[in-house]
Amino acid sequence: MGKLTLERAREILAKHTTQPHLFLHAKAVSAAMGAMAEYFSGDKEHWEAIGYLHDVDYEKYPQEHCHHVRELLMPEGVEEEDIKTIIAHGYGLVTEEVEPTTDIAKSLFAVDELTGIVQAYGRMRPEGLTGMEVKSLKKKFKDKNFAAKCNREVIKKGFDMLGLDGSIVMDRCIAGMQAHKEELEL
Repeated sequence: MGKLTLERAREILAKHTTQPHLFLHAKAVSAAMGAMAEYFSGDKEHWEAIGYLHDVDYEKYPQEHCHHVRELLMPEGVEEEDIKTIIAHGYGLVTEEVEPTTDIAKSLFAVDELTGIVQAYGRMRPEGLTGMEVKSLKKKFKDKNFAAKCNREVIKKGFDMLGLDGSIVMDRCIAGMQAHKEELEL
């Protein structure tokens, strides 16, 4: 099939997902991944496509998340490297199959949960994502009761994997999501 495009990722996800909140999460992670691609000089659309498709098996197999990615994506002609990148975001959480070793896989691991905190904070601010600063996001990040379902340890592990200060990843996540704030309803 060649390189995974965002358009193709949208087509594939629509075959396996129906819940609006999962599409919203796909858009948020896609937006954050685009900004991470810019940081690492990666292929922005490809990174966005990976981000969009990362939870392809979640709705059908929530208890076996990341274990059905290959069976859903191989028939779609998605390249093995992309399949491994998607599986890797569950490393140490739901699977030990693929460790994140590339910038794209480590970025996906780091921003997946982080986008949830950014979204939650954006929802409570009258101006949404507009003008959101890393300093204020860090305060929310430290408050364990805020967006409590978002696993801070996983996010910190992602920062460590990337070898980046959390502020850099938070900045990229905010910037990416701000660029798509209308479709993220923020």
